[in-house]
Amino acid sequence: MIKLPLEEILYKIKEKTSLSDHEINQKIDDKLVQLSGLISKHGAAHIIANELGVNLFEAVSGQLQINRLLPGMRNIETKGKVQRIFEVREFQSKTRTGKVGSIMLGDETGTIRIVFWNNQADLISQLKENDVLSLSDGYVRENLGRKEIHLNDRSKIFINPEGITIGEIKKFTSTRKKIAELREQDENIEILGTIVQVFDLRFFEVCPTCNKRARQHQDGFLCEEHQKVTPNYSYVMNLILDDGSLPDGTIRVVLFRNQAERLLGKTPQELLVYKDSATSFDETKNSLLGTIVKFIGKVNKNQMMDRIEFVSQLVFPNPNPEDEIKRLEKEIAAQ
Repeated sequence: MIKLPLEEILYKIKEKTSLSDHEINQKIDDKLVQLSGLISKHGAAHIIANELGVNLFEAVSGQLQINRLLPGMRNIETKGKVQRIFEVREFQSKTRTGKVGSIMLGDETGTIRIVFWNNQADLISQLKENDVLSLSDGYVRENLGRKEIHLNDRSKIFINPEGITIGEIKKFTSTRKKIAELREQDENIEILGTIVQVFDLRFFEVCPTCNKRARQHQDGFLCEEHQKVTPNYSYVMNLILDDGSLPDGTIRVVLFRNQAERLLGKTPQELLVYKDSATSFDETKNSLLGTIVKFIGKVNKNQMMDRIEFVSQLVFPNPNPEDEIKRLEKEIAAQ
């Protein structure tokens, strides 16, 4: 099922009607009240679009630019320029072995991660930054709030094909906010603060093939896509960041596997040692206290705890002091 972001729904409603942002949001709020909280804002926006006759899912064909790709799309075609290349790793389960690797691809509208599975992963060794790729028969997934294109054995990849050029790549941009300014559903937000508390790593089972959560079931673990598996382990790290902008001045920051590794400067093998010896993590936790760190990510609502949290998508353990001084000087000059 194709998943259309709320922002895209609001844009399409505004594009196809004469309604203002305020009028659209008022209709959505009224629908939420009418349905007594039995539907999300995202669902209410879908209903309003239907009531207004706005077609959210217009037929698309041919090559799509990156900003038009949506989670759930299959057999997509796109093109772009290689921005970054990541390592290929091997995996093994009871029933299969394979390889997976990824790159970042960019075009004039944005960037996206491309995940290569099995035989396709062998192509990564042939790539270099700024190569132009043309891709077809891929499918789009959502991972931690970001879109990814996955390529399997049926997908087609053409490296530097004749007649295809890519314009200036749209660079990723983020907006700096103070913790006091954060709001639910904020995306591409940058925060800077001091780590004042670090919690133990939490480990959980994942499918060795797709890295999705594997759930315990009777005598083993099941992956929704790959059924019974012998799981690998992944981890999530939580910490409290303080920037002095609130009375308590803090927010919980959530770092999944890659982000935790980058902040801690440790390999997966080094972090897995802590799974069976939590106390051995104490020294590492304490070494982070008082450290100034910059994060880029999004704000989520933790429904169970009724609070907002910051999910890190990029972490910068050693922010450049000169950059921060220049930013502060600009803020002062603008006042």
